[in-house]
Amino acid sequence: MIPLVLSGGSGTRLWPISRRDWPKQHCDLFGESLQSLTFKRSMRLGEPWLMTGVNLKTLNESVQRVNGLTLGGVIYEPQPKNTAAAVGLFCRVLELQGKQNEIVGVFPADHLIQNEEFFLYVCKQAETLAQKNLIVTLGITPTYPETGYGYIQTGKVPLTDDLRAPAFLVEKFHEKPDFDTAKRFLSAGRFSWNAGIFIFRVQVMIDAFKKNQPGMWASFQKLKPDHSNLKEIYAELQSISLDYAIMERLGSRELACLPVEIGWSDVGSWDAVSEKYLSQGLPHVAKKEVLEINPQDNFVFTRGDKKVVLVGLNHLIVVETPDAILITQKGQSQDVKKAVESMQISDPELVQEHTFEVRPWGDFEVLRDTPDYKSKVLHVSPHSQISYQSHGKREEHWIITRGQGEVVLNDKVIPVRAGSHVHIPLNAKHRIRNNTDLTLEFVEVQLGTYFGEDDIVRYQDDYQRI
Repeated sequence: MIPLVLSGGSGTRLWPISRRDWPKQHCDLFGESLQSLTFKRSMRLGEPWLMTGVNLKTLNESVQRVNGLTLGGVIYEPQPKNTAAAVGLFCRVLELQGKQNEIVGVFPADHLIQNEEFFLYVCKQAETLAQKNLIVTLGITPTYPETGYGYIQTGKVPLTDDLRAPAFLVEKFHEKPDFDTAKRFLSAGRFSWNAGIFIFRVQVMIDAFKKNQPGMWASFQKLKPDHSNLKEIYAELQSISLDYAIMERLGSRELACLPVEIGWSDVGSWDAVSEKYLSQGLPHVAKKEVLEINPQDNFVFTRGDKKVVLVGLNHLIVVETPDAILITQKGQSQDVKKAVESMQISDPELVQEHTFEVRPWGDFEVLRDTPDYKSKVLHVSPHSQISYQSHGKREEHWIITRGQGEVVLNDKVIPVRAGSHVHIPLNAKHRIRNNTDLTLEFVEVQLGTYFGEDDIVRYQDDYQRI
């Protein structure tokens, strides 16, 4: 099997931990990022591919480097066009490589699956069905009348005699229902939540595109082997989900479903996060113990060192980051998206960026940002260097706090180690280089009239950002 990990997202539902430039799948919610967990599962099925947005290129390359991941390939979408475009593009890429008969598994990067061994077993069963030219989807056996998921209605007669994971033909896809309809689905016993996990043979999916989305497939047929015209192709594509574009149009004998219980969650809200922790007996996630006076059913998730004290408060979710605090009633965290939409206009930086950023050479975190100065702590990865650059509106002071390396200042090389101080004058060309096997850390203080990240002129760069 060729696993395809889909890693998009706008970073709105789990704000303020998730942001546009740091979406949910990259957040360390359960001791490890959801994307990292997805890769580890997928690697047990085959060599995974990654499909993600070009805006997340640096972040994903950092994840691969830190985790030592070996991928079959990475495809960067020029713009988000939903899952039909992603799957269609991947099928065309494999077709160009002569891999039409390969089996593909499509796995969202932002899902939590706790029963991993059974999940892998089910995927192998689905792969067997896909070899018989069925498109297979995994359905999640519902445990309550959820109105936020689509449902898959299956037939009554199993396709297989596997008692652990019997497969059924799909009768119909249903949109997100109202509560009464969801209750009826739950009691009927032949309805599963749609998890967006699909397994199929490449040629079968290509044929489905040719039949049901001929215009989209005609666009993909223009793809050049080096993908150099991908941006032009994406510009003409419709944004539509694979469910709408293909699955709901398939005949009753073309699509199968395996209803399963695999400890699945799409972690789509802070309520979902709190439920997962509470099920493990963990009421809070914080560096310091949360103090509660007369409390009832609260959940606190913090990333800083602040002491959190709750007095006489009930049924709350509190989420804290260095630059924002979210407080919501349990059961209403889905409306965080509305708050994010409002802040898109009033405070766009809070929606788009964290106080930290990952770069190809390492990362940095903003410590203070005032009208008079800005300070950061930066980490340069081993055998990496920042671009050779200058700034027109600020000077900088660098204090090395850990490790050693060298600073290049107007073409002069200056060796530095912990305790060294280097002044970077206005308009001076400069870079710092880590030529050791250990991380180099330094504090940067900026003085000037403007401290934006766009005040930069690059003269040489290892990552082609000139």
